[in-house]
Amino acid sequence: MSVSAEPHVHLWTREEYYRMAHVGLFQGKRVELIEGQVIVMSPMGSLHAAAVTLAARAVEKSFGEGYFVRWQMPLALGERSEPEPDVAVIAGDVRDYVRDHPATAVLIIEVADTSLAYDRMTKGSLYARAGIPDYWIINLIDGQVEVYRNPLPDPAAEYGFAYAQQTVVRGEETITPLSQPSSVVRAADLLP
Repeated sequence: MSVSAEPHVHLWTREEYYRMAHVGLFQGKRVELIEGQVIVMSPMGSLHAAAVTLAARAVEKSFGEGYFVRWQMPLALGERSEPEPDVAVIAGDVRDYVRDHPATAVLIIEVADTSLAYDRMTKGSLYARAGIPDYWIINLIDGQVEVYRNPLPDPAAEYGFAYAQQTVVRGEETITPLSQPSSVVRAADLLP
């Protein structure tokens, strides 16, 4: 008599993900680990790259001393997630993280063209669950910046959390980063 088991998806840990990268499994690919799944990212177009550069430049000016900005670098969000947000503002100094990737950020910015729904739903829920207080999406399709705040439990969200507050800014309208209430960032400074 044989026992049959339903097939299931193997969810990778960060440690397994690092081993796969070490042996060259992801050579030439942009990937990130999201809740145990290795996600292959689309190649980056010039418009996306310009928006990432503009966003990093704008938030570097706004935050200054006591913070640093990472561009498309890992953020360790638990045992099974290591996203690489387009821009992340981290409290502290770069040297605080020479042994481990940061496990949180005061602000995350994703640039979205082909990934808009994914950034809103999947990454939004992941970042809300991690308690990221300020999450912005530079929406290249509609030429606007979507600002998400107030992460709360939400059983309907993909990872059980969502942002309760959403605001859309365009053109000359400004955003005040939660961690820098004396600074403002114009939507126009983030959009190519």
